Amino acid sequence: MSDAGIHKSAVLLFSLGQNEAIEVFKYLGPKEVQKLSLAMSAISNLSYDEIDATVTQFRDECAARASIGASDEYLKNVLTEALGADKAANLLDKITQGNDHSGIESLKWMDPNSAADLIRNEHPQIISTILVHLEPDLSSAILQHFPERLRNEVLIRTATLEGVQPTALKELNEVLTQLLSGSDRIKKSAAGGIAMTAEILNFMGGNVEASALNYIREYDPELAQRIQDKMFVFENLIDIDDRSIQTILREVQTDSLVIALKGTSNELKDKIFRNMSQRAAEMLRDDLESRGPVKLSEVEAEQKEILKVVRKLADEGQVVLGGKGGDEGIVE
Repeated sequence: MSDAGIHKSAVLLFSLGQNEAIEVFKYLGPKEVQKLSLAMSAISNLSYDEIDATVTQFRDECAARASIGASDEYLKNVLTEALGADKAANLLDKITQGNDHSGIESLKWMDPNSAADLIRNEHPQIISTILVHLEPDLSSAILQHFPERLRNEVLIRTATLEGVQPTALKELNEVLTQLLSGSDRIKKSAAGGIAMTAEILNFMGGNVEASALNYIREYDPELAQRIQDKMFVFENLIDIDDRSIQTILREVQTDSLVIALKGTSNELKDKIFRNMSQRAAEMLRDDLESRGPVKLSEVEAEQKEILKVVRKLADEGQVVLGGKGGDEGIVE
């Protein structure tokens, strides 16, 4: 959801009243709750016109969709055509079975440091099994609270994990449930693998990422290369088609882009400039030239935020990606 969409959702929740807003929050996931809570806390002095416009838009969109229904077969066919059989089957499992991983699910509501403390003493294989059920950015954040050797051992097991027996996952979930809270039902297994490991590494800083890949390379050079081939880093934006670049630029703040482009190749900068209006490109060039030296950690942080946008757009099918991999210092 765009920043504008989050703001409108926050306005709508305010207009519903406290009790109704509480009921809505019960159906949201951890990230949605966090984003909406931040948006609501930032709102002040709402005008009647803004509330009226937001509620009217919501009502009109609901009315437009009210007559649209979908049978299970229709939904299956649409998702299979759009995503392929494997992804569609996985998504349909989540929709039809509900979210049954309550013990593991509870980790999504914890801050990364607390979640890391909870599982750091488990065997690396167990940790890997847990992390493949979380979003890659959360798994990455948890891993960065581990000692380097444990972190790298977990990543190797994640890369070589091909599946988990439902009974084993049920037992793991029950253990976590005892520590946290929730239901003990479980119906499906999950897989890690190369793609999941690459996604987790994509959210890590340059030094951590390089250390992990070097460790994996010593263990299995071919495995490390397969992971690296799946990774998508900021410089890979040069491989994206122009229309996708334009879509991405519409979702990115100029200040963030200025810092993110520091130290990147001239080829990537030129590609960005080509996909902006002449005036916007000139302003961006001026901002880049006038901005002084920036710490590499700041550059990487902004690049990660932009890559989150890129991956979100890719998940939504608005852009198509292509994949590779970073050091701490100053970028001129």
